[in-house]
Amino acid sequence: MFVGGVILDESVLFQVRGGAGVLVRKLQRSNILTAICYGLDLSAHKVSELKRMAVEYSCECFLLNASMDDAVNQISTAWSDVGGSILYVVSHNKDSFRKLNCHWLVIVVGVEGVSACDNSTMLYINKLEELPLTICRLNKKAIGDAQIVGYIMKPSREEDFAKRGAFPMYPTPSRLIFLPLTFEIPLSSQLKEVDVILHKATDEILSIELGSSSESCTRITYTTGMQEVQRFMEDHSDFVVIDPLDNIFSVLDRHKIQLILLGLQDLNVEGCRTIRAPHFLKVNNFSVPDLAQRLSEAKLSFPSIVKPQVACGVADAHSMAIVFGVQDFKDLSVPLPAVVQEYVNHSSTLFKFYVLGENVFHAVKKSTPNSVNLMKSYERNGSRPIMFDSLKSLPTDTENGHSGDVASFKVDDLDLRLVKDAAKWLAGKLDLTIFGFDVVIQEGTGDHVIVDVNYLPSFKEVPKDIAIPAFWDAIKTKFESRKTERATRTLPP
Repeated sequence: MFVGGVILDESVLFQVRGGAGVLVRKLQRSNILTAICYGLDLSAHKVSELKRMAVEYSCECFLLNASMDDAVNQISTAWSDVGGSILYVVSHNKDSFRKLNCHWLVIVVGVEGVSACDNSTMLYINKLEELPLTICRLNKKAIGDAQIVGYIMKPSREEDFAKRGAFPMYPTPSRLIFLPLTFEIPLSSQLKEVDVILHKATDEILSIELGSSSESCTRITYTTGMQEVQRFMEDHSDFVVIDPLDNIFSVLDRHKIQLILLGLQDLNVEGCRTIRAPHFLKVNNFSVPDLAQRLSEAKLSFPSIVKPQVACGVADAHSMAIVFGVQDFKDLSVPLPAVVQEYVNHSSTLFKFYVLGENVFHAVKKSTPNSVNLMKSYERNGSRPIMFDSLKSLPTDTENGHSGDVASFKVDDLDLRLVKDAAKWLAGKLDLTIFGFDVVIQEGTGDHVIVDVNYLPSFKEVPKDIAIPAFWDAIKTKFESRKTERATRTLPP
């Protein structure tokens, strides 16, 4: 049976690094019932702490008496619809679990090198951090043909996905089971259990050295843990990865992605709306004497937006500026090399597109103001460049008290078919399964301009009942596709 409930004994609750709350949330967001239990010998202070924790994380809190029968009956009553097996997780130092007389599966923590005891009603793990791996393994055994998706990303991003139910350890309708890969236990023991790897490798970048040509990044240094994942993927070339690390290099380099977007011109038909890249220029030095001429030759006028060439994964990748004349480049603090990009007047309306396999979704968001309002901010700022961090806050027209112009575009102004064609073209060009891009519509011309491309976005603007199943389907489809490719390669000629 699937794991339907987990009871965490107080003897293990404070062993997990980062606090028990992280583990409890992972379980609850996997639709696994969770409870805390404690014995009569626990101090009043610790009992109070456990009860506070139970309230904070909305889970049950049970007292285990000497015989444990009362607690078993309480839990059986409270979890009458558990819908699966119950795991009781306890430290090997506590003997009370040996008195259990029920159908629970006991997970004993703190024993190394043993996987099960003779009666098969007990499993042994060394650390509590191994519990998610154990649950995923049990659930895969219960369903048989499920796939375990091992995922790795920074905690805040994982939280954004998990709170919408994207990463359940309980099997999804697509028969996927999600395992949070952790560096707290050996990765080798986790990776040998997974069928698919999902990563946000940009969260694990320590440094990026850009190449001297348009061939994008020449050297990326990942964290020690991500390097181990990278070696595993290199040693297992047939392993399914969403998406291979080489495929995301293009979105790490703003110059290279701009060069790729130039190919959008092949999608345009005379007499119809146009989708295109913004005009741009790569700059290695803001002090070159012919900068004004080079900007003009690149069809750039003012204002323009200046962005670091490195698009993500490093601290200052989102440190940007809006400049209003060549003089603004003097002592500009945007990291070099940089990309000077056309600023498109778009009535403060941004269309965020999300590609999840074969599905394309979009959302409408407020954006930066038109150039006339930016100029007012520029003048109030003493005619100095407008500096901002695009992850924290965007330039606004503060005098008018809103984030730009009142949007003049209607939904009908968006040529959805054109942008979906571009999404399909871009997916093929980048060879990515899950990515996002931003579109603005230029005032006057109606041009659809793709101003940014990013890998594995949160797609939180799309309702979860639509986005999450599409997310699962994209992963499942990629797995099935790779499996078919492998089978085809092994067929005799």
